[in-house]
Amino acid sequence: MNISKIIKTRRAVYPSQFKAGDIGEEIIKTILENANAAPTHRMTQPWFFKVFKSENKNNLGYKMSEAYEQYSNTQSELKKKKIIEKCMQSNSIIAIFMKRDSKESVPEWEEIAATAMAVQNMWLTCVEYKIGCYWSTPKYVERMNSFFKLKENERCLGFFYMGKYDHSDLIPKERESVFDKTEWNL
Repeated sequence: MNISKIIKTRRAVYPSQFKAGDIGEEIIKTILENANAAPTHRMTQPWFFKVFKSENKNNLGYKMSEAYEQYSNTQSELKKKKIIEKCMQSNSIIAIFMKRDSKESVPEWEEIAATAMAVQNMWLTCVEYKIGCYWSTPKYVERMNSFFKLKENERCLGFFYMGKYDHSDLIPKERESVFDKTEWNL
């Protein structure tokens, strides 16, 4: 698939849509290598990741459920169950982190944007390998800092759920024309 088709085919694919099949370690390494190629101002390379598979992925789901329980005032058992199910339905989950440059040589928003570009590279790589994925940043993620053993200048920016999925049958969604959003000053 060429890059324009990959970009236009990229979609959020949720765990309930994933197909059976394993995402091998080599493919996950390629996904992470491509993430690492993202642009980064002053080469701060603020992103880092933690990969969860098998039983570790399911344990992550239980920890997420506990964090939700600590965060939420409503204590929805259905919500806790859905958190765990999403993890179990996924073949792999990559936790996404941003480490703030200790010198603060660039604004924080640029480091968040660089991390988001790394995730976009992951997403596009997933399309190429017929992997469905989506990025979610639940409000309770801050309650998981001790679980992830994060330092003061580090923060979790969410979870990248992955499972097998063939994007080739997807019809690109209609978008407003970019030319309606562009001013030309030639």
